Amino acid sequence: MPSPSSPLQELRFTHLYSGTRIAWATSGQGPVLLRAAHWMTHVQHDHESPIWRPWLERLGREVQLVRYDERGCGLSGPDDSPLGLEAAVEELDTVFAALGKSPVALLGMSGAVAPALVFAARHPQRVSHLLLLGGYTHGLLHRHPSAAKLALFEASAQLMEYGWGQRDAAVQQFFTAQMIPDGSPEQARALNEQQRLSCSGARAAAILRARVALDVREYLPQLRCPTLVMHCEGDGMVAVELGRELAAAIPGARFESLPSRNHIPLAGEPAFERFCGLVGDFVRDRSGAAADRAFTPRERALLALVAQGLDNLQIAARLGLAEKTVRNGLSQLYASLGVEGRPQAVVRARELGFG
Repeated sequence: MPSPSSPLQELRFTHLYSGTRIAWATSGQGPVLLRAAHWMTHVQHDHESPIWRPWLERLGREVQLVRYDERGCGLSGPDDSPLGLEAAVEELDTVFAALGKSPVALLGMSGAVAPALVFAARHPQRVSHLLLLGGYTHGLLHRHPSAAKLALFEASAQLMEYGWGQRDAAVQQFFTAQMIPDGSPEQARALNEQQRLSCSGARAAAILRARVALDVREYLPQLRCPTLVMHCEGDGMVAVELGRELAAAIPGARFESLPSRNHIPLAGEPAFERFCGLVGDFVRDRSGAAADRAFTPRERALLALVAQGLDNLQIAARLGLAEKTVRNGLSQLYASLGVEGRPQAVVRARELGFG
């Protein structure tokens, strides 16, 4: 049972096009941060886990955290859809629809970075901020791996497929040791158990194979929302250089390294508080002064019409201005708001309460 100090959460269900249920939960207060489903989730176990409960408690002071289980994991049901990018994006879209709020901040971690950034590229009006942790642009199968690396990967997948599902199994520990090498014994046991509870060995192996086949490089130049890329410096699962590669390929992305050898920051290490602080500051835009800026009456009028989705010609007609005047005024506003182009400006204007 959850401890008395555990954060309260609301557990709900929605359904994919196939009819399969998707479990999702909310906790905390503040601007919404939707966490895309990553490796071996279980929204109910999150609430009890010494790994994820501190995330809910600490991030819950910054944001309203929304998370869900991908199909076939945790409390979500399976279906016959092939696992991969489109299936993951469908799950994300379904939870967005059930949440009924837009735009919101979106967090992608590890293998969930790919669907998060693809969703943001396809739906710029629905994502206010994009936060990425421990991710990569393309998986092992697209990196010209040697025969030895492919053999090692296939051996790992088979080990997972046939050795999964037993309590305290060495198979889970094999992956846990790579993900959180500096985790405490309690944290390691919790991740072992979460992996076991999340899904079957066959599903776990299928997820692993789908992750190494991901390739989202074509979507990276299309991203327009403010983007923060974070990566643990000593990450043994996904090398920090892949995080830098990811940030460099996204227009205007900011990169922050975290002082940890773990794949995800854990409570008790400096990287954890650093991560939570970065998330809160970025989602709330505390790193900039735009929210406190005093806008002139004309700027306020421009922002209100931008937030409504009007183009320059329509804005000019509404305000009785020349189109060139509108264009010049908006260029100055974009610079002061720190946005690039109309999609980001629409999101930022709405965040500031216009429209």
